[in-house]
Amino acid sequence: MAAGKVITGFSKPYVAVYSASGGTVTYSKGMELARGVGVSTDYEVGDSNPFYANNVEAENVPGVFTGGTATLTVDGLFAEAEELIFGLPEPESFEYGADKTVQVRNYGEAAVPPYVGIGFIIRYMSGGVTTYAPYVLTKSRFQMSGNEANTQEESIEWQTRELTADLMRDDTPQKNFQKIFDDQETETEAEEILKAFFKITGGGA
Repeated sequence: MAAGKVITGFSKPYVAVYSASGGTVTYSKGMELARGVGVSTDYEVGDSNPFYANNVEAENVPGVFTGGTATLTVDGLFAEAEELIFGLPEPESFEYGADKTVQVRNYGEAAVPPYVGIGFIIRYMSGGVTTYAPYVLTKSRFQMSGNEANTQEESIEWQTRELTADLMRDDTPQKNFQKIFDDQETETEAEEILKAFFKITGGGA
């Protein structure tokens, strides 16, 4: 039997608007963020608090989570997902030509990124068996991010979008900041768990 499991993939990033009342957390407007390329989390942890006796460290209270960031690399954002995570106002109509109109999204003081939950799937392999674990970062807020684009040369350079979110504890009595569900045999089953957690039915909520 294998002694552990190794990460072999990342997929299906989801987001949903976070709200809390009376210690109860709910999510709404959930959707698939984009096609997942990669994820990394960086947790900030407070200093440990050792107690010394008989000239040695006899006890120690470990440092606890105080915040952090998650960096998600995705293929790119559709308008609906960008509007949600960056809190953009409703698009405006812009007229051009003789009788043409196009929708324009404004990035300014009216854009207020909401608190959101972030979910995704990490694929593992252990003893030749592949499994899929649903992860949820319970409360976060995306930083406004820019784009980077390069002209095409002899071959296509696949260009991705990097998104950074600030992480924090949620407002439940347990003050959770992350949830990891049991490994599933299929990606479909793991995705179903994420959709259920964020109350997503069909293509969205």
